[in-house]
Amino acid sequence: MSTQGGIARKSAVGKRELQTLFAELPFVRNYGFRVHSIAAGECVLTVPFQHVFERPGGIVSGLVFMAAADVAMWLAIKTLLGRDDGCVTAEMKTSFLAAAREQDFRCRAKILKLGKRLVYGVAECVSLDGKLLTHHTLTYIRPGADRG
Repeated sequence: MSTQGGIARKSAVGKRELQTLFAELPFVRNYGFRVHSIAAGECVLTVPFQHVFERPGGIVSGLVFMAAADVAMWLAIKTLLGRDDGCVTAEMKTSFLAAAREQDFRCRAKILKLGKRLVYGVAECVSLDGKLLTHHTLTYIRPGADRG
């Protein structure tokens, strides 16, 4: 259970239910993401290192961090709105703060505001020893939320 806006909330889906999405949906399957933990409005992914993630110079491509942040936020939203929620990314801003080389990392997403039409959140990718690698701000749109 998590507290948002002073109100305790229980997650609308379980960790195992979110993890099964990775096997079912081709757009995330190849990343190897694992759900590390969830709470209402939050999700932490473990991103295992793969050599296909490397860009010239041996560092993990920024694309991987951005995908992890986007997917972690998508799952954080599902913890509040359910597995079948259709929210999609409207905007994402990424700041790359440090490089990762041949290492796993974690990405934690947290919803800051769940509005009627938009969802605002942040995500951070950190090395397993806690070094901040990236910071992301994300906005999702809730399709059909304005229909009566």
